[in-house]
Amino acid sequence: MEGRAKDELALERKLAVEALRASEARYRRLFETAQDGILIVDAHSGRIVDVNPFLIHLLDYPREEFIGKTLWDIGPFKQVEASKAAFRQLQDKEYVRYDNLPLEARGGRLVNVEFVSNVYGVNGENVIQCNIRDLTARRRTEEELRKSEERFSKAFHLSPLAVTISTEAEGRYLDVNEAFLLMLGYKREQVIGRTAAELSFWARPSYRLEMLNKLQGGGSVTGLQTQYTTSKGQIREAEVSAELIELEGQACVLAIIRDITEGQRLEAQFRQAQKMEAVGRLAGGVAHDFNNLLSVIIGYSDLTLGLVAPGSPVNRNLEQIKEASNRAVLVTRQLLAYSRQQVVFPKTLDLNEVVQNLISLMQRMVREDIVISFRPTVPIGCISADPGAIEQVLMNLVVNARDAMPDGGEIVIETAHAELDDLYVSQHPGSHAGEHVVLLVSDTGCGMEEDIKAQIFEPFFTTKGIGQGTGLGLSTVYGIVKQSEGSIWVYSEPGKGSTFKVYFPKVAGKAERLVQAPGEAEFPGGSETILVVEDDTPLRDLVVRMLHDVGYRVIAAKGAETALEIVKASDPPIDLLLTDVIMPGKSGAELLEQAKLIRPELHSLLMSGYTGELVALRRGILPESAFLEKPFTRRSLLGKVRSALQTEAGKP
Repeated sequence: MEGRAKDELALERKLAVEALRASEARYRRLFETAQDGILIVDAHSGRIVDVNPFLIHLLDYPREEFIGKTLWDIGPFKQVEASKAAFRQLQDKEYVRYDNLPLEARGGRLVNVEFVSNVYGVNGENVIQCNIRDLTARRRTEEELRKSEERFSKAFHLSPLAVTISTEAEGRYLDVNEAFLLMLGYKREQVIGRTAAELSFWARPSYRLEMLNKLQGGGSVTGLQTQYTTSKGQIREAEVSAELIELEGQACVLAIIRDITEGQRLEAQFRQAQKMEAVGRLAGGVAHDFNNLLSVIIGYSDLTLGLVAPGSPVNRNLEQIKEASNRAVLVTRQLLAYSRQQVVFPKTLDLNEVVQNLISLMQRMVREDIVISFRPTVPIGCISADPGAIEQVLMNLVVNARDAMPDGGEIVIETAHAELDDLYVSQHPGSHAGEHVVLLVSDTGCGMEEDIKAQIFEPFFTTKGIGQGTGLGLSTVYGIVKQSEGSIWVYSEPGKGSTFKVYFPKVAGKAERLVQAPGEAEFPGGSETILVVEDDTPLRDLVVRMLHDVGYRVIAAKGAETALEIVKASDPPIDLLLTDVIMPGKSGAELLEQAKLIRPELHSLLMSGYTGELVALRRGILPESAFLEKPFTRRSLLGKVRSALQTEAGKP
């Protein structure tokens, strides 16, 4: 028994020794491979017993610089008194910690470290273990993290786009930037900590659910079109890009929101402008051909009326034909005005004078339960426009206001100044920067919904019943304003009336005096030689007959080349060249220019139903006295011809 006990004791000692050796081996591996510096110091003398490879590499001193020396003997601890004081403190407290201790490495390089030391016993002797952690890498990481957070914070808060961080589960806002607050009209304290539902951010709850479904399906969302609500309850269009992130262990949504309301509005305006331009080109082409037909109908009606007794049933029939033709002329002119191809003769105008001359007429156009008042700004400045066209704008706007007030009300006409800046122009396509004279026509009528406002300038669009309007009144206004280099906008709400604002560019100069047009009268004929150039055969024959009947010697040509040969060869010479503007081959303007090289004293009269590019002569704007607008009557033709022959050749 005693022998077995000795054997067991020996075995236990052996196992203990092996365990100790294994423990020492593990400690040694940790010591040698540690990523922190380790110093083992004798607690009594302060001399270094051991140093691990990490500290040797960190401070760039050989091992022999450490072993057997005190802390204050070696390079890293050259501040002797401080090192001795720290050693005495360690002996007293058995634990010392420095969170930011600068150590000097080889070459004077300073290394900031975290220094922790404590005392423990080994084989009956006390030793001090000093653990030295390099703070350089951690400081670098912390600095990079700080800079990264600073960059993110700047990008977050200074972004022109609205950015939010909210919890995925509730939609509770943890942070939002200034653009988001500005976009919604809230203060920060009104948003942080509250949910999107509490703020009624989403115009419909389903919009947030749609975003979350897309996020959960793909982790991110790009360009999701949706609607949001501002603090004032206004619903606006938005484009949202979002991503799922984790913030302090909580699932969150990082969202970037871009308001696209204005962009969509401008895009819609651009599409509308394109559509109206296309309709305008079509209208101009139709009106050109239709004017030739109307000229023939009206002309032969005039000729036939002169051959029929005044009381004859045939006379009454012809009068009805002529009256219907005149109504067709009005529609044609409205189409041309809309397509900006109406024949106009701009003058320098005082807008106040134009309005004042029409007040009595406009008052007669409305019912007794509607009051028209005029509030001019004096002085107003001048605009460049055709007086008749501006009168047409005014009357159409007043009629539109009248029809919007079936129960009576007030129409206010105002004039004002306006300086349009680049911001306004960017938000109102078709307008131009600079000084403008403004015409405002307001009513107290029923007002309009947004979908109606978007269509009011389209031709043939009307809210009236069948037979109560052509739908060309406001489209005519639009075309005239555009042809005058202006812009027009309407501001209206249901039940609150409407205001039309027309902006005309302000021009320098003195306003020309407005002269009332004389009534038509019979004009005598003459014996002069007139060359008629018109490619439309029925119209050419009609003009030749009208002129021949009053005594003129008339020569006809179908095109410009034939006409030039006649000008060269004619004897007696041609007194007046009466030519259409738009013809195959050479235009009327080109024909006139070449004919005057042959006969400089030649008188001229151009006729056309629309402007296009060719109504203006190359040498300048065509004078009103040298232009005959289609469709024309017998009186207007003979009057213009007589006037052109009496004008000094080449001058208005």
